[in-house]
Amino acid sequence: MNIYVANVPYSVKDQDLRELFEPFGEVTSAKIIMDKVTNRSRGFGFVEMSDDNSGRAAIEGTNGKNFHGRDLVVNEARPRTEGDRGGFGGGGGRSFGGGDRGGFRGDRGGDRGGDRGGYRSDRGDRGDRGFRRDEY
Repeated sequence: MNIYVANVPYSVKDQDLRELFEPFGEVTSAKIIMDKVTNRSRGFGFVEMSDDNSGRAAIEGTNGKNFHGRDLVVNEARPRTEGDRGGFGGGGGRSFGGGDRGGFRGDRGGDRGGDRGGYRSDRGDRGDRGFRRDEY
């Protein structure tokens, strides 16, 4: 059984996590997840137990337990789905003038297609303010 362990103190190492779960049964692996950029703990990890019964006992025995000054949140890990890729999801585009920007960010038309993105020559999109391109 794969177990997700959250609210783990940043000082905890893989071995500390393993030792916390060993009284409940055979621990196949214990891993604190590290930030790739800073190489510091992200405050959570995963423990894999050899069988489901010991896994359930470990969840019952450690969830809410104070460990190195923090109350752990422990539950069965869910399998990753296609949408679980991390990072910042959704949001849509951020065009500041509308229009198709063509092939890639910063493209203002030219031989890559697109309608010049954020800048329009007549400024008809500005309503009655009457701005013209040469007034900027």
